[in-house]
Amino acid sequence: MGASSVVIIDYGMGNLHSVSSALAHVSPNSQVQISADPKVILNADKVVFPGVGAIRDCMAEIRRLRFDILVPEIVAQGKPLLGICVGMQALLDSSEENGGVEGIGLLSGRVRFFGENLCDAEGQRLKVPHMGWNNVKQLIDHPLWHGIEDNSRFYFVHSYYAEAVSKTAAINSTDPAQYSPQVAGLSSHSLDFAAAVSHNNLFATQFHPEKSHTNGIKLLKNFVEWNGEL
Repeated sequence: MGASSVVIIDYGMGNLHSVSSALAHVSPNSQVQISADPKVILNADKVVFPGVGAIRDCMAEIRRLRFDILVPEIVAQGKPLLGICVGMQALLDSSEENGGVEGIGLLSGRVRFFGENLCDAEGQRLKVPHMGWNNVKQLIDHPLWHGIEDNSRFYFVHSYYAEAVSKTAAINSTDPAQYSPQVAGLSSHSLDFAAAVSHNNLFATQFHPEKSHTNGIKLLKNFVEWNGEL
């Protein structure tokens, strides 16, 4: 396989350099760059769509730079696209953060707040934001999961989550039909939420692969080697 070009979309709201460094580490022969230039982004073989901070601010910049039009165009071209954290949330229909924010809508789903009084099954208070390591249950066989054991741990930092279930289901359920079909990975912080979503050549994670050590590095390597096909 020849060297590929990977572009990380820069709209001022992401861990751009840590993502860039991680991608360069897993694929030293690839051309990895950070850019806000639509031509550069569209000419890339693969695209990363990161994001941190408040969704309202992210979507304002995404719309100002017309990336809400550009990102669907990338997906329509069949190029592999990886969303990270708020980048994943921005791909969904809407978020209740900041009084309600409309997303790009490439994937159906809502982003909701964990709540101020979140408790586990024993009634112990859970911290919000959900910050630290958590297990991710793989609901589908996907090229980006290859070589990563099911229920591996990844690093999360978020107060808002993407809904996962189409009806009430336990985290240890083995029936993927209980979850929205786009949910590729499931995690739990008192309630189940989408840790990863996918559709065709699009894959996105709520967790930060660039901060997730061995498992995150493997996922990024899988992404660089992925041709967008399932």
